[in-house]
Amino acid sequence: MGVVALSETVSGRVISLHQLGATVRLEDGTLAAVPATEVAANRPAFVRSLQKREALELIVRREGRHAVALLPRGVPGPAPAPQLVDSSFEERITAYLKSTEEWAPPDRPQPAERHFIRKKRRAAFFEARTKPT
Repeated sequence: MGVVALSETVSGRVISLHQLGATVRLEDGTLAAVPATEVAANRPAFVRSLQKREALELIVRREGRHAVALLPRGVPGPAPAPQLVDSSFEERITAYLKSTEEWAPPDRPQPAERHFIRKKRRAAFFEARTKPT
């Protein structure tokens, strides 16, 4: 059983798939870690290898004592930034809030205002309890 070279292409089977990535057993019997970003970018291939016990062609790099395996397609770039504004969702929320305006009694404050008034009264009560007399 030889040691895997610095950056060599070998075959290996996925033996564990988890939140932090995956673990593969290389053809020489050694274990290598697969980073979570690589698993996220290529999850179907890793799941198929785990379920069907199929071998994958991997590029293995030694980083100190540990081997890191990647699919030959290369290391994926950074994940796209999350979309912080969804106009269709905002429109649906606005429509819902407009449809619920009629539920609130007109002679009383709106539900959110009533909620905050209750919170202020409760906070004042607890502040009064902590003040020395």
